[in-house]
Amino acid sequence: MNNQIEELNRLVEDWATAEQRGDTAFLESTLADDFVGVGPRGFTLTKEQWLARHEAGNLKYESLGLDEIEVRPYGDAAVTVCRQTAEGVYEDENGRYDIHEQFRATLIFVKQRERWLLAGLQLSPILGRP
Repeated sequence: MNNQIEELNRLVEDWATAEQRGDTAFLESTLADDFVGVGPRGFTLTKEQWLARHEAGNLKYESLGLDEIEVRPYGDAAVTVCRQTAEGVYEDENGRYDIHEQFRATLIFVKQRERWLLAGLQLSPILGRP
């Protein structure tokens, strides 16, 4: 189990690095075909839509870091909850949005054909204490 947790921790860190760099080749191979990303304002994105933000250059991170990473494996699935701190900008035909935020991120991994893939991701803004 410890090896599994170490492997998933590395994958989470590699995913964050790929997001920051806009590394669509890594993301393409790591996101499950039926991946669904839920953004911090409730919108959903398919794998193709998630990748398109990077391919078009709409999303640019100055920094993206993770901490408070907790990995919980469940056989061929795993849930990871962490804090994501992001600085950057998202710009499209609807306007420019500066990103200076912290999110609670929940990443859902599934093991398919002996590989861990990211099947789902939800970002929730950290606004303060309840």
